[in-house]
Amino acid sequence: MITQDLKFPAAASADNKLGGNNTAFENKPTMDTGEEQVSGNYSKATFTKRHVSILVGTFMLLIGAAYAFYLLQPQYQEMNLNRMDTIGGMILLITGIFLLLFRLGFLAFIARQFFRYKPVSSVTDEELPTCTVIVPAYNEGKLVYSTLKSLVNSSYPAEKLELIAINDGSKDDTWAWMEKAKEELGDRVSIFQQPKNMGKRHALYRGFKLGKGEVFVTVDSDSIVEVDTLRNLVSPFITNENCGAVAGNVRVLNNQKAIIPRMLNVSFVFSFEFIRSAQSVMGSVLCTPGALAAYRRNAVMNCLEEWMNQTFMGQPTDIGEDRAMTNMILKQGFHVLFQRNAYVLTNIPEKYSSLHKMFTRWERSNVRENLMMTKFAFKPFRNGSRAGTRLLLVNQWMGMITAYPLILMMIILLIAHPVLFICSTLLSILIFSSLPAFFYAKKYNITEAFWIYSYSIFYTFGLFWITPYAMATASRRGWLTRG
Repeated sequence: MITQDLKFPAAASADNKLGGNNTAFENKPTMDTGEEQVSGNYSKATFTKRHVSILVGTFMLLIGAAYAFYLLQPQYQEMNLNRMDTIGGMILLITGIFLLLFRLGFLAFIARQFFRYKPVSSVTDEELPTCTVIVPAYNEGKLVYSTLKSLVNSSYPAEKLELIAINDGSKDDTWAWMEKAKEELGDRVSIFQQPKNMGKRHALYRGFKLGKGEVFVTVDSDSIVEVDTLRNLVSPFITNENCGAVAGNVRVLNNQKAIIPRMLNVSFVFSFEFIRSAQSVMGSVLCTPGALAAYRRNAVMNCLEEWMNQTFMGQPTDIGEDRAMTNMILKQGFHVLFQRNAYVLTNIPEKYSSLHKMFTRWERSNVRENLMMTKFAFKPFRNGSRAGTRLLLVNQWMGMITAYPLILMMIILLIAHPVLFICSTLLSILIFSSLPAFFYAKKYNITEAFWIYSYSIFYTFGLFWITPYAMATASRRGWLTRG
């Protein structure tokens, strides 16, 4: 799970995913998955006529909206004056100003933390702890083979690395590809079958029980790691005795294919490299992503049974295992950090139907885990400063509390003032999306950065309903994207 922690009025969320220092991703080595080369090159942009037409259409729409906003100033002023003549209008205006100031203040706070962030450099081979990597797999086919090959090709000392892959009752040829990996890699990898499809949490639980390492690393079976990813990921456990978990830096593997992954890649970069970097400075990364995360063994064992038997509204929990584990480790008083130099490339949905299901699953987990976090975050759950952790949680709650009022206000304005509403919304997208666009352009590629504007329009008008829907259906079970 990759949470979307910061939602601009029109732009999509942001977290954070860039490279170790300020070097560009194109300087990172190409990853050999055995069967094919998966390039980590994000400096080059290839555009088809369809791509160009989408980007041109996006900016024509945004610039046209900005011009219309200028021309329609008398109507905006009249609407605001009429609003100020009523108590409801005044409340709405004051509330809007407060929310805007809160968002801007929170963003300024996050930016300040971001500039303080530095990833931990890899420690020596002798200092590296023994490590168990757990790869749960369900209907991944050949991708699981590529994942296992990339892990074995890591620069982590072989004698300190234990690799466990667990087939969670797949209905396709996933097991055959795991057997192929076992045949080629021998004792470097151990493969196991679940008796039936039991869910990702059960597969991870079995891996935690089997693993012997001082550190557990979880990797999704559709993800490819770089050569130095594992050693960079676990190094904070050696340099910081308070570190209980580490989040990896997730990037989009299939970003050169469909439009949705291409748009989401820019959002992912901002989400991980900006937001999670800032959270890491506070020792409070809110979610260690399923695609790549590391956990101190004793921190996992302290909460393993509680995590495995977690319930919500009386029902067993079968989603949000990553956010739940992060919460339980934070609750123990450990710090949760982010390693910008620990890259993983992962597949994301290419179709709207799969994307909204994935986002719904994430949001339901956020609702549940925000409730759980609230139970301990305002208590002395750890030594040292806890203000940053609490502010991060308050920001999460602000997004939830305002979800229904904003939807209601959007509907009212869309009915009463459709042109004014659409123009102001598109202008907001143009303004607020420029921060992640600038961030991506500075780190990687200017032309690819423009996709954030298209994504913000897509999110604002196509995915706005997910948070309120997830809140209303938070008790529902199911992975949704597993057909």
